[in-house]
Amino acid sequence: MGYVCGTVSGDPMMTRGEYRAVVRAELAVAQILAASAAGESLYPRLLAAIGESLGWDFGAWWEASDESGTLVCVETWRSGSLQDGDFDTLTRRTALALGVGLPGRVWATGAPAWIPDLREDPNFPRGAAAALAGLRSGFAFPVQSARIALGAIEMFCSRVHEPDEELLETMAILGSQLGQLIERGRAEREVRESNERRRAILEAALDCVITIDERGRVVEFNPAAERTFGYRSDEAIGTEMAELIVPPALRGRHRAGLSRLLATGEHRIIDRRLELTGMRSDGCEFPVELTVTRIDLPGPPLFTGYVRDITERKRAEAELRASRARIVDAGDEARRRLERDLHDGAQARLVNLGLALRLARAKLEQPREAGPLLDEAIEELAQTTSELREFARGIHPAVLTEGGLAPALRALAARSRVPVQLGELPQFRVPSSVEATVYFLVAEALTNATRYSGADRVEINIDAAHQRVRVEVRDDGRGGADPAVGSGLRGLADRVAALDGSFEVLSPTGVGTTLRAVIPSG
Repeated sequence: MGYVCGTVSGDPMMTRGEYRAVVRAELAVAQILAASAAGESLYPRLLAAIGESLGWDFGAWWEASDESGTLVCVETWRSGSLQDGDFDTLTRRTALALGVGLPGRVWATGAPAWIPDLREDPNFPRGAAAALAGLRSGFAFPVQSARIALGAIEMFCSRVHEPDEELLETMAILGSQLGQLIERGRAEREVRESNERRRAILEAALDCVITIDERGRVVEFNPAAERTFGYRSDEAIGTEMAELIVPPALRGRHRAGLSRLLATGEHRIIDRRLELTGMRSDGCEFPVELTVTRIDLPGPPLFTGYVRDITERKRAEAELRASRARIVDAGDEARRRLERDLHDGAQARLVNLGLALRLARAKLEQPREAGPLLDEAIEELAQTTSELREFARGIHPAVLTEGGLAPALRALAARSRVPVQLGELPQFRVPSSVEATVYFLVAEALTNATRYSGADRVEINIDAAHQRVRVEVRDDGRGGADPAVGSGLRGLADRVAALDGSFEVLSPTGVGTTLRAVIPSG
C-alpha cells in the first residue's frame, strides 16, 4: 500500500499516522492473542491495547447475557487523561437490549457502527454522562464466532472523529478473532469444569470406582476405593487389578474373562450386578457387590467397576435369617410347653374329674357316699377352670384384648413382686401386634427384675405418639444383663425386629438394666 500526499492510497480520509495506529492495534492484539488463550483474563489488556494504539480514551467490552437476554458490560478501560470515573461506573451498571445504544445496534446488525458526535445521537442512553466525561465520538464492532454474536467492543474519544471505514473493517476482523478466542476459551473452560465435576463426583462417591485398561491395569482409583481396599491411589494406578484386589483363587477366572471379552466381545458380567469376593491390602477377603461397564471412548477399551463393600449387609442378612429361625424355634417350643402344661395340669384334672363323676354316679343309691364325691368333683372343676384361665393369660391376656395397654400394664404392675412406678400410659389403642409386643416386653422385663437383678424398684414409661410407640423399662438392680446369653431378651429383640422396630439393652454392672424399644404403630 503506497502513500499519496500524506494519506494512505485507497483511503484519502486515513492519514499516515492513523494507518500506523491501526497497524499498531492489530499487532498489539495479535501479540496478546499469541501469548495466551485465556479469554476472560485478556479483556483488560486487549481493551488497553486497542485504545492506546488508536489514541482513544475509553473502551468497554460487552457480552450477551443468557439469563437476561441483554448486553452487559464485563470490562472497561480508560486512558490516564480521562479523569471522570462516573461514565465508567454507569457503563458497568448498564444493561442494553437488542438494538439499544451503540453496542446494542452492533449486536443487532452484526456490523460495526460509528457515532461522529455522541451529543447528536438519539440512540445513546449514556449521552449525558459521556458529555460530562468530555467524550465526543465513538465506534463499536461485534465480537462474534463463526456461529453466533457474542457481544461487542466500543471505544470513545474526547475529539470529534468522522467515520473511518477501513478502521471499522480492521476492527471487525479483530472482533472475529476475539470471538473465536472467546468461544475456544469457553469450550476449554466447559471441558475443564466438566473434568473438575467428574473428579469431585468420583472423590465424593461412597462406592469404589476403579477403571482398568485393556491390559487389566488400574488407571483410576477413587478415595472410596482407597478406604475400602487399603491402597493409596498412586500405589494402585499402573498395577494389575487382579494382583491388587482379586483373591488368588479368583484371579485365573478374572484374567480369562477379560481375555475372552477382548478377543470375542463376549461378556458375562458387563452391566450386571454381581456379588463376588474382594481382597484388602492385608490379604483379608470380604464380600463385595460389583457392576462393570465399558467406557464408550475412542481408543483402547476401558472398563470401570463400581464396587460396594457389603460386609454389613451380609451380616444383617445372616442375623435376619437367624432371627427368623429363632422365632420359628420359639413358636415350636411354646407349643410344646403348652402341650406339656395342659397334659400335666388341666388334662390330668379333667381325667380325675371324670373318674370322680363316675364314682358318684355309682353311689347315687347311697346318697351319703355320693355327696363327698360330687363335692370333690366340683372343687376339681373349679381348680381346672382357674388353671385354664392362667394358661389363657399367658397366651394372650384378655384384659389386653378388651382394654388395651393401659389396664393390661396396670395389672402387670399390680402382680409384680418388685414395686413398679408407672409413668403416663397411652389412652388410645394401637395395632394389636404392637400392644402384644409392648405387653410381653414389659412382662419379660419385670420377670428378669424379679428373678435375676435383685432390683428394689422398676420404672415403666410408654410414649405413644407420632406413629410410633417408645417403651422404656428401667430397674435399679445389679445390671450385667447380656442379650446374647438369655433367650428371653433375644426373643424380645426378634419380636420387636419383626415389626421393623429397634431394641436395645443397657445393663452396666452395678447400675441397673434399661430396656428400650421403638416400634412403628402407624
